[in-house]
Amino acid sequence: MTTQGTSPIAGPAVLAEVVRSGFVEGRHRGSLVVLAADGSVDSALSLGEPGVPVFPRSSNKPMQAAAILRTGLDLDGELLALTAASHSAESFHLDGVRKILAGAGLTTDALQTPPSLPLDQVESEAWIRSGGHPEPILMDCSGKHAAMLAACVARGWDTTSYLNPGHPLQQQLLSTFQRLTGETVPAVGTDGCGAPLLATSLVGLARAFRAIVLADPGSPERRVADAMRAHPEYVAGTRRIDTWLMRGVPGSMAKMGAEAVQAVALADGRAVAFKLEDGGYRAVGPVLAAVLERMGVAADSDTLSRIASAPLYGGGRVVGAVRAAF
Repeated sequence: MTTQGTSPIAGPAVLAEVVRSGFVEGRHRGSLVVLAADGSVDSALSLGEPGVPVFPRSSNKPMQAAAILRTGLDLDGELLALTAASHSAESFHLDGVRKILAGAGLTTDALQTPPSLPLDQVESEAWIRSGGHPEPILMDCSGKHAAMLAACVARGWDTTSYLNPGHPLQQQLLSTFQRLTGETVPAVGTDGCGAPLLATSLVGLARAFRAIVLADPGSPERRVADAMRAHPEYVAGTRRIDTWLMRGVPGSMAKMGAEAVQAVALADGRAVAFKLEDGGYRAVGPVLAAVLERMGVAADSDTLSRIASAPLYGGGRVVGAVRAAF
């Protein structure tokens, strides 16, 4: 808490600590919101300034996927989950991207994602060893871009300008995003993949996730939730937190975003969203596991402890950890 004159000013809270050899050598500050099953903010569990606008980055993808379906594009199952993905560029991810494009009569040449190496370190190292180089399809947002292009083909829209904020596709995404968050977008930026990036508060982000999970069966929003929950490995990868969570907490829908953003909705209507100010992704797992534990979420086996694990090493052995501070 800081002060200006005599009036207190709320600020980001310490959400995680970096503890090495029993000594706290660093802290990750941020904001966090928890929504109760009725959609109200649970003030006892919320921290920092969750009403302040942020760029949710790839946590926006479930809303974007719902908007893409609303253009009339017909995707389901693994390919719809891939539309909402930040994938690891495992072979099944790349096959899915090619399948979405082929269904629209397109090839990977149509993608406007920047050339990248796989997001997943294991996949990236294997790709490099095989003599591979950065390619647009390897970028973790290529599933979303493939679906955007397919939607343009389905509607007869121009495919070369699909990332322009004024493009009909992007206008559909904006409209759907504002409806689901319940907020007017306060800022539009450019995401790492080159697509328009819409800002909202953490409250709005959690509200949108809740709306998608509770949407009527068969609606575009519910189809996205069902696809993500049925095929979480397509949303992330075999070694990723979102996959572990959706596998271990039945009915949950989870999506991370760059710069340490995370959002989760539960089947009963509760939801959580948070962002670490410094973008320190290493603290996302510990914070996520801690807030789910405080919410009383029951998970299969060791899911939450696996998500919370963030060891620190010294001399080749574990000497500390990043841990939640609430």
